[in-house]
Amino acid sequence: MFDLTFNVDDKGMLTPLTLAIDQAVIAGWTGRDPVARDKHIVELEALGIARPATTPIYYRCSARRITQDDRIEVTGSDSSGEVEFVLIGWQGRIFVGCGSDHTDRKVESYSVTVSKQMCDKPVASVLWELEEVIGHWDKLILRSWAIIGGARVLYQEGTLDAMLPVKDLIERGFDGKGLPDGCAMFGGTFAAKGGIRPADRFEFELEDPVLKRKISHGYDVTALPVLG
Repeated sequence: MFDLTFNVDDKGMLTPLTLAIDQAVIAGWTGRDPVARDKHIVELEALGIARPATTPIYYRCSARRITQDDRIEVTGSDSSGEVEFVLIGWQGRIFVGCGSDHTDRKVESYSVTVSKQMCDKPVASVLWELEEVIGHWDKLILRSWAIIGGARVLYQEGTLDAMLPVKDLIERGFDGKGLPDGCAMFGGTFAAKGGIRPADRFEFELEDPVLKRKISHGYDVTALPVLG
């Protein structure tokens, strides 16, 4: 267990809140539309990554992998980011944030579970109360940009109506018992425009077009050498 301090956005007012995080869950293949979901599966199959045993599927990784830093270090040049919404349980409440399930694609080709443990998972420092957005959840927008060789390109974009509803996602992952306190769950992602590829920097956001606000973050990626 470790503490992360966020700012809860309440109508533009930011209130600091320190949360004790003791679980990290990465939900995969959470698409509501089976066609879009299968597109992402095919995208990963092209990299040699086997189809999941179930859809959705819930991977576990160390909670310590979650970070608010603006730089991460990875081994080699085979990793990439994925923008996702993040749900965090705390004292019976649920907060919504935004993060990147940064994943080692080479490792993912032989073990998705192990790949989830290989890289830090950057998250933005701002949260919203789920109750404030659940009524227009499907209108929320996830976006990411990859900075490659100095060029910033739109990497992912989509609305959350393409993913399983929050209630279904939580019920399936926790046997109908609700999101546990201290659990941070990444909620799935969209196919990459132009295909999955590494970047020097990855930026992402969750936009609420109804309440006119965004949660955003970005981080540089430092690739460490692979020797021997």
